[in-house]
Amino acid sequence: MGRHSLPDHPRAGAPGPRPRARRRSVAIATVLVLTVAGGTAVVVRGGLLSFGASCRDRAVRLDLAASPDIAPSLKAAADRARDENVTSDGRCLDVRVRARDSSEVADDLRSGGKPDVQVWVPDSDVWVQRVSADTTSTRLTRAGNVASSPVGVAVVPSAAKSLGWPEKTYTWTELAGATLQDDRLRLGAADASRSATGLLALTRLTTAAAGTKDGGTQAAAMAKLLSQRTVDSDSQVLATLPRDASGSEQGNPKRNQALLLSEQSAYTHNASADADEHLRLFYPKDGAPRLDYPFTLVDDARLTTDESRAALRFMTLLDSTEGRALLTERGFRLEGKDASTALVTRAGGRAPQPYDDDPPEPDPAPAVQEALGMWTITVQSARITTVVDASASMAEPVPGTGRTRMDVTKASLLEALATFTSEDEIGLWEFSTKLDGNRDYKVLVPTKRLGDRVGDGTQRDRLSAAFTSLAPVPEGATGLYDTTLAAYEEAVSSYAKGKFNALVILTDGVNEDPGSISRSTLVSELQKATDPTRPVPLIAIAVGPEADKTELNQTAKAAGGSGHQVSNPSQIQSVILKAIVQAGSQT
Repeated sequence: MGRHSLPDHPRAGAPGPRPRARRRSVAIATVLVLTVAGGTAVVVRGGLLSFGASCRDRAVRLDLAASPDIAPSLKAAADRARDENVTSDGRCLDVRVRARDSSEVADDLRSGGKPDVQVWVPDSDVWVQRVSADTTSTRLTRAGNVASSPVGVAVVPSAAKSLGWPEKTYTWTELAGATLQDDRLRLGAADASRSATGLLALTRLTTAAAGTKDGGTQAAAMAKLLSQRTVDSDSQVLATLPRDASGSEQGNPKRNQALLLSEQSAYTHNASADADEHLRLFYPKDGAPRLDYPFTLVDDARLTTDESRAALRFMTLLDSTEGRALLTERGFRLEGKDASTALVTRAGGRAPQPYDDDPPEPDPAPAVQEALGMWTITVQSARITTVVDASASMAEPVPGTGRTRMDVTKASLLEALATFTSEDEIGLWEFSTKLDGNRDYKVLVPTKRLGDRVGDGTQRDRLSAAFTSLAPVPEGATGLYDTTLAAYEEAVSSYAKGKFNALVILTDGVNEDPGSISRSTLVSELQKATDPTRPVPLIAIAVGPEADKTELNQTAKAAGGSGHQVSNPSQIQSVILKAIVQAGSQT
């Protein structure tokens, strides 16, 4: 084919992308990258790029990291550009593509270190958002989308038949419920903290569950069950399927009959599997989220003009006829194009599955973060020390209940305790004034694993008894400041690596100890005590009208946490879980 010039402008009357779901097309990306390239637009539109015969002597080197699923297509495009002497401003393109898990690249970029690539193509924009949300991260510039692939539930043939594929369609919650509630239809997934496929599906599940009664509890239960059948990455999840179609492994509890999977991954699996082992793909009728493969410039300020132009040139090659073919032949959908029936069929889809519906609007970042937070504390387990106000005011009645603040608080804490597993570590302090000599606080139950044996019972038994025995101290005041600092310093010093660590403080009043440190000193000391390598968010809950939420929020934020207020202690359980999820999404 010889040397190539940059692609011509679109022909008049050529069909454009569909209006809602195809906003970020490569055409838009071209404008963005031209802007980044600092004047390249004028050069391209004027056709002033020179193509010399000695382009290989001055090739422009670009290092590109790509998600493993799309890396082969990008490498094929790079090899073709190299073989055919494709040039940018008279210099040959030398694009070196490396396959790297998107989560690993995101972790490197979040550290703010010097990047070793100029271009990054992760499988989803959620990784770009995660990196960009951290002010210390390497700067990223989105430049469009290379391809897309919807996320659904892939099922082995026998299980698909029992679910009524392809005639029967399901919502996310219906489909997850059908697989999670029937042990014969075990659902597996990649870790949502390392897999955009897993995270996007989990977000759709939690979003759908939020609109139902007890939605938060239902979503947490789904996440807990799903977490028991996860693997580290997308590349490993297909290996959890039965090894043959004979049915000999269908009853193996270690094997999954259903997977959260992208259409492209199902396409690749089916392309190499025997016909009787082809996966069937369910596309949930309330919308299949899509992997969107953003073409992203890494620290564009350090790129030379030649590198920026070369990145633009390579991106336009991916949008050429040859480039699009390299993507579709490996099971990817194209931006602005209808789904190919042949592609969908090979991936395991078939009408009336809603495989060609427009994708839903991307879930907002807060929804994704909440899903990630819930997943984090579900998978990692937790280490939480609970500090409860035992001052005299906790004996005040809660209107309409016939019980005291302490009675309702204890009941709520016992309900919260029931949501934690044997692997979680929970402890209990109480505080008032001078409970232990001159100390305003007392450690009732040291923080330990709930399943550990303690005396004649377990840590859970010991905590249940301690919660039940909590009682207001007659004439006791609220020694809040000294207690908060002591509990936080202890929580940081005893940090458990690999778990979600947090400190929860519940109080119904303001600090009443005149001999304690001041609020400004407390905030300053908390900031000094925080350690980025040992994150322990402080979750402060104001119970009742006398507590100062503004003060608690200021204190909690100093330790990387959040303040909350409840009018009724019965709300404590849900607030604790919500605050833990919120804090977990930031770790």
